[in-house]
Amino acid sequence: MRLESSAPAEIVSVAGDRLAVRGALTFATARRASEAGLREIGTASARLVTVDLAAVTAADSAGLAVCLVWLSSAKRAGRELRFSNLPAHIRSLARISEVDSLLERA
Repeated sequence: MRLESSAPAEIVSVAGDRLAVRGALTFATARRASEAGLREIGTASARLVTVDLAAVTAADSAGLAVCLVWLSSAKRAGRELRFSNLPAHIRSLARISEVDSLLERA
């Protein structure tokens, strides 16, 4: 189930090894969210970065795609990325798409 909210996603560093995503991860916000997350991941001071999605207010398949882009970029940069508090909708889409193991082991 998708929660309705059009507030654009905000990605903030809450520590050198932790990012928080707040707002919507949807088709309407994916491009900016992806770019902002890539910037934050790229400047994180730790090799292992945790992305907390507890404050995501809406998510769709574009939100899943953003998470996968972040994972790929982190891997290319020699970093590990982990997700905490994945929204149920992203988790369901990942399972249907058979990429849930990427998000869960990340």
